[in-house]
Parts: sequence; C-alpha cells; structure tokens
Amino acid sequence: MAGSPPRLSLPRRQALRLLAGPFALALAAGACARRPRPGDARVLNVWTLDLAPRFTPYMGRVIAAWEKRHPGVTVRWTDVPWGSVERKLLAAVFARTAPDLVNLNPNFAANLASKGGLRDLTPLLPPDAAGGYLARIWSSGRQQGELFGIPWYLTARVTIANRRLLERAGLAAPPRRWEEVPAYAEAVKRRTGRYALFVTVVPDDSAELMEAMVQMGVRLLDDRQRAAFNSPAGRRAFAFWSDLYRRGLLPREVVSQGYRRAIELYQAGDLAQVASGPDFLRNLQTNAPGIAATSVPFPPLTGPDGEANVAVMNLVVPRQSAMAAEATSFALFLSDAANQLAFAEEARVLPSSTGALEQLERRLRQAVPTDRQEKLVHSARLLSVATLARARVLVPASPGVKRLQSILYTQLQRAMLGQLESDAALAEAERQWNRYAEARWP
Repeated sequence: MAGSPPRLSLPRRQALRLLAGPFALALAAGACARRPRPGDARVLNVWTLDLAPRFTPYMGRVIAAWEKRHPGVTVRWTDVPWGSVERKLLAAVFARTAPDLVNLNPNFAANLASKGGLRDLTPLLPPDAAGGYLARIWSSGRQQGELFGIPWYLTARVTIANRRLLERAGLAAPPRRWEEVPAYAEAVKRRTGRYALFVTVVPDDSAELMEAMVQMGVRLLDDRQRAAFNSPAGRRAFAFWSDLYRRGLLPREVVSQGYRRAIELYQAGDLAQVASGPDFLRNLQTNAPGIAATSVPFPPLTGPDGEANVAVMNLVVPRQSAMAAEATSFALFLSDAANQLAFAEEARVLPSSTGALEQLERRLRQAVPTDRQEKLVHSARLLSVATLARARVLVPASPGVKRLQSILYTQLQRAMLGQLESDAALAEAERQWNRYAEARWP
C-alpha cells in the first residue's frame, strides 16, 4: 500500500537519466503514437499498484459500474507490483504502449510531468472538481500551474509507543514536538538502556527525516528550485540530528539501515516508539504479540505549528493516452465519495474525498469494538483521521526530490559521523544541490 516510495534500483536510475534526453521526446511526442484507427475497440487501460488479488472484487465492482455509465468503453485493469511500476511504465512509454490511467506515487509522477509525460488534467475536469477533495491534498498534484494528479487514497502516520518502556523511563507519553525529543531520548536511554526512536538517514529510504526538517521550520527550496535550506532553521535542524547521533541517543544503524530496521527494533522491544500507520498494529499482533500487548497509539511528532505529514497516491493520465477524457472520468469515479469510502473501509486507508472522510470518521466514532486488539487498531485509525485536519504533503512532489534527499542525507551522515561540522555539511549540501539545480533549471 501507500507509504514511502520504493528504493531506487539501478534500472530506474538509468531510466530516469533517459528522461533528460531522447526519451523525453518520446514522452512529449507520444500523444500522436496511439491515435485509434477506425474500427478499433474502445479499451481504457488502467494500472494500479499492489491491489490484486485482495481488492480484485472491489475493482471489479467499480469497473462494472463505470462501464454501465459509459457503454462502448471497456476497462482493461492491470495491477502492477509496487517495486516494478516505474520500470514497466517507462518501458511502456518508450514503446508507445502506455496505459491511459496509472496509480503512481507523487514523486515519480512529478518526474514524468516535468518531462511532458503527463497530461494537464485542468481542461478535462468539471469546474467544481476540486471541491470534493481535501484542499491541501488536491493542491499536492499541481506543478507549475498544471494539475497532473487526482488524489486517491492517503496514509497518515501515528506514533506507536511501548507503554512499558515509557513507564520505566518515568514518562506517561511520548513527545508531541520535535523540540522535546532530546530530553525524551536521554531519559529513555538512561533509564532503560533502549533507544527512544529510529529515523533513518539512508539516502534512498524513508523521507521521514526530511519531513521532520520541514516541521522544524526548514524551507527546502526557493521558487527557482535553488537551495533554501542553508538557513538558521536548517542549521538548527542539522545540528539537532547530528548532536542526537553523537550523543548516542539514536541507534548507530540509522546511517546504514532503513525504516525496516525501526520495525525490527520495535518488535524486539528495543525501541520506545515507531511512526507507522494504524494497520502496523495488526502485523505487530501477529509478529510480536507481547510487544503489541503493551503498545499504545499516540498523535504523531510535529513541529511548533502542529502540522503532520500525509502520503498521497495519485491517479495520472500519460500524455500518450488517446482516451484522456475517459481516463479522467474513470479517475473521478474511482475517487468519488462512495467509492473512496468503500475502499477506505476495506483497505483501512484514508480517503482524499471530503465526503468520504466525514462518513468514515462518523462510522469509526459510532463503532464500539469489544475485542481488545480491535480496540487498539480502532483508536489508531481514529487518531490518523484526526491527524488529517492538520496534515499536508510536507515534502511536495517535485522533479529531483529524491536527489535532494540523497544530498541532504549524505551530508548529514558526514556530520553525524564527525567527518564535518554540521554547518559545513549543510553548506556542502547547498553547493551540491545548487550545482545540480543550475544544470537542470538554468
């Protein structure tokens, strides 16, 4: 399901480099490549990520209902594994066989959009389309004034904390703000010998630390895509993380292992808290029932303004599609209030539709689970719904955002390991990013 984008593999890196050259021409010219010939069947090709077989019945119902409203058009649904969609889509675009509608994470969608590979949906949408979605989520699909993505489902992290470790540390709850973390981490380490939290600095893994920097008041880039992070807030954030690490208050593996290691440590009872979606509790009840029994959900860590992060899955229309109007219509139908509510309840995700979110919250508040394990998951889901009121995409999808993460994390690693002072490491990150940005956006 949704969450942090998958690791960059070598084939994807090579493919994305192609986007800057002749491949970009294929993207831009592709609209002419798939004009239907007279007599061709009207088939709408739709790709989703990791839904089959669990959600095959759901997709079958949605497709049948949409086809009934659009006689003469058949939806051909293809479900693609999360880790291979980018490679498969790039290959399909290059071969002029791109689907008409694709479910993508915003970062990869932004890369395609920046090279002319996605259609601006603005002229295809009803004038009031945006009103049915959470405003902050709808705006995350924009780039340079164009709308390249219709939001579908969302995930919002909450804090899952080990109550037994908190009690041993003399604490009633984990912190709500990042500024409270150092004292909290010190108390946990001193009184329990365990670590408070794990936030990875592996360049191609979770963006959680970069999101935390934004919560700490760091502006990452300016309007010209140049570095804005070498600021007083940026210097404080780099010093914050490097100091935590040098004081031994973060696990040593944060510089070498990704988010999966946080899950392992939490399940082993060696971590006081982990940031995850509510459904993590179900897995925990299976994989580590003893830890699940002492786990409690809390609101996520935020900055002074209380803003949390939300992860979005988008529906995009490749420029090659000769059925862009139908693709947009199907995307709006798939993400309308009724269909989003049904999917959110079945998949235990959050809807981007305002109507669906209101109904989901009402149903959750009316439900009264009697099973202890279900009560725990239920309370976490309610927390994640409440989080959306102050949530946005903290690191907006933009071309090069994974390069930005790689540069920032690599230089922060150097500061953590004592190879550079934190201010010098941040200045080096600024130099490297601006050199990249000047070549890409002269």
